[in-house]
Amino acid sequence: MAGPLHDGSELGELHEINVTPFIDVMLVLLIIFMVAAPLATVDIKVDLPSSAAPPQPRPDKPLTLTVQADLTLAVGETVVALDALAPALVAATGGDREQRVFLRADKTVDYGDLMAVMDSLRSAGYLKVALVTLEGGARP
Repeated sequence: MAGPLHDGSELGELHEINVTPFIDVMLVLLIIFMVAAPLATVDIKVDLPSSAAPPQPRPDKPLTLTVQADLTLAVGETVVALDALAPALVAATGGDREQRVFLRADKTVDYGDLMAVMDSLRSAGYLKVALVTLEGGARP
């Protein structure tokens, strides 16, 4: 028996997901990451060698030590001299010598000069050193 409001057809439930709020959230996150990504990179230009090794996970805020082609050293983006490397590292890490130091060196830097920098790291007490290379490159 159909009443005046019912014409015999039943109103079924709508089984669709409303994705509009999900898309809005994704667009906001995309914009946030697009703005934050350039801030997480180091702006000192070096010509890194390539490696075929699988990439390792990176910490949220890595401590980078850069050796440029002219043997200029930089902790993060602060240029330091080799003899002032230990105090600069202590200031950057807050004295935490267990923190990993990511060493970025131009591929034209002489092996002996790079070892002098690594010796300075070791004498300063920073024994966890990771060498940074370009990912996925073939070795010539």
